[in-house]
Amino acid sequence: MTDPARLQELDKHERRRLLRRALLRPLGTVVVLVIAYFALPMDHLSNAGMVAILVGGLLFVVALCIWQVRQILRSPVPAIRSAEALMVTLPVYLLGSAVASFLLSQMNPESFTEPLTRIDALYFTLTVFATVGFGDIAAVDQTARAVVTAQIVGNLVMLAVGVRLLTEAVRWSKARRETDGGADAPKDARADG
Repeated sequence: MTDPARLQELDKHERRRLLRRALLRPLGTVVVLVIAYFALPMDHLSNAGMVAILVGGLLFVVALCIWQVRQILRSPVPAIRSAEALMVTLPVYLLGSAVASFLLSQMNPESFTEPLTRIDALYFTLTVFATVGFGDIAAVDQTARAVVTAQIVGNLVMLAVGVRLLTEAVRWSKARRETDGGADAPKDARADG
């Protein structure tokens, strides 16, 4: 059974509740992460602390992706859950990349053509992600270029593999439900989470 058919089987109240939650949950998560990005004290960390944050952030993004795929596979409405996953995973990845650029600039202000503030780091990350690259901020030293190269590869992976993986998770979930004979009733949509 397809997501639209499952949604149609829900009453109007449950359908709206499911869709509202699918929009508000990622929006709330992203708002909290953006506030954390600007509020957490990252200006005066030791180099070891910065490296620990970068490694921890990378592990967090990988764990988030694995968790999101599992949630899609278990969801009675996998396409909606996939969209929700993408609305969280992409900003987490972009903010993580901005943190990497900011911390690199904090460790060595000459890593880029200018020392980066948090806004500069976010701006730089978004121009690299969008492949716009205005050239006003550029990686100068070898470490910064290596980090930006990793970001570019990560961007390609996020776009190609990430979106493909989320799409495949929806397909796998739907195929599993068809194989199981539709064992999951639409009422399970209330427990999606």
